[in-house]
Amino acid sequence: MIKNIKRSVVIGSLFTAFTSFSQETPKIGVPENFRNSTSIDTTNTADIKWKDFFAESDLVKLIDDALLKNNDLQIADKNMAIANLQFKQTKWGNVPELNAFATASSNRLSDNSLNGISTNQFLGKKHLEDYSAGLSLSWEADIWGKIKNQKKSALAAYMQTTEAKKALQTAIVASVSKGFYDLLMLDAQLEIAKKTLVLNDSTLFIVNLQYEAGQVNLFAKQQTEAQQLVAAQLIPQLEQNIQIQENALSVLSGTFPEAKDRQSKLETIVIKDNLSAGIPSQLLSKRPDVKSAEMGVKMANARVGVTKASLYPSLNITARTGVNSFEINNWFNIPASLFGSIAGGLTAPLLNSKKLRTQFEIAKVEREQSILQFKQTVLVAVGEVSNALTKIEKQAAQFEIAKLRTTTLQKAIINANMLFKNGMVTYLEVVIAQGNLLQAELELASIKKEQLLSNVELYRALGGGWR
Repeated sequence: MIKNIKRSVVIGSLFTAFTSFSQETPKIGVPENFRNSTSIDTTNTADIKWKDFFAESDLVKLIDDALLKNNDLQIADKNMAIANLQFKQTKWGNVPELNAFATASSNRLSDNSLNGISTNQFLGKKHLEDYSAGLSLSWEADIWGKIKNQKKSALAAYMQTTEAKKALQTAIVASVSKGFYDLLMLDAQLEIAKKTLVLNDSTLFIVNLQYEAGQVNLFAKQQTEAQQLVAAQLIPQLEQNIQIQENALSVLSGTFPEAKDRQSKLETIVIKDNLSAGIPSQLLSKRPDVKSAEMGVKMANARVGVTKASLYPSLNITARTGVNSFEINNWFNIPASLFGSIAGGLTAPLLNSKKLRTQFEIAKVEREQSILQFKQTVLVAVGEVSNALTKIEKQAAQFEIAKLRTTTLQKAIINANMLFKNGMVTYLEVVIAQGNLLQAELELASIKKEQLLSNVELYRALGGGWR
């Protein structure tokens, strides 16, 4: 009894020492608020489904097509399926392995051997035959938690692929929407270029009349023509960029390059100004890439458990039963042909213990790597949200200034044209005013596009887009 108590104490001590390495996901101290934000409102834009976040129906259709046909997303689905099958397989780790067998053998014994002489004397045969059929069972007791940790690792791997797919979907939703808004900006800039070209044509027509009448010299005519060519050159350049952007959206949608139907106009889209970032700690539960990194820590921790268990003895139990006979006619003569055996044993690593310990040490280092990767992912997530918030705030101010500048220049153009027709300003003043207006309107469209992109980036950075 005393020996059994001592043995129990030793085993209990070993088990305690073994499980003491177990480590949960590391705690990370995130700031209470994002930079330049003092809000404690936990309302989070990431909770909005992407179909409700985007108001443009043609954009919603594009995203729907991309999520249905995108090849990278389909690859992620296959990765999930593989990880799920591997996890289901580990569930059978505690179940005994049962195999059926059937064997038949015939041996020609030497006439000069003892077995050959005995067989020939008693059986009158020179061949010794043997027939067996039955079941064999083997089972490893999970003393040190190796099988349990294998299950944990497989589950974490499956969860990691699930979160990876979510992260990929958020990226695709963001990429398609950004590409769409880029396309609308190019559409708007193309209209601006065409409108400016018409305006320049009108000015050039008047300058040509003045040149023919001897009121202006050749230099004035050439300067006006050059300004008109600036807008003319923009048109094929913008048309080229539009087709390239459409092709990029096609690739995201898993289709060959094609034109994209759209009714939305950049100038009619209303910029959302009620987006809520919540608090930084919510990123730990809402951002798929953060949760994927967390699963990586759990998976690495489980691998440490598996490699640790390999250093300890394993208890294996085997059993065999069936029928056996050296004559085929008596093979299934029951119960005479029945046989059975059962055995149990401990197996401990000796010569390969160094290799197993090295694997254990590597697993611990890999766990530390996964913890650092998790921390880095959280840092990047908080940084991305802070960047998006800053852009949204500052771009709103830029847009108002650019809008005021454009409005002022539009009024200036009207006045300049009237004065020019009445000979009160020179052609050069008109040309400069037209060039300034063109740049201002192009810049205004670009800033509004950037505002839309910043809203999308905040939505993605918060973890929105996979619902």
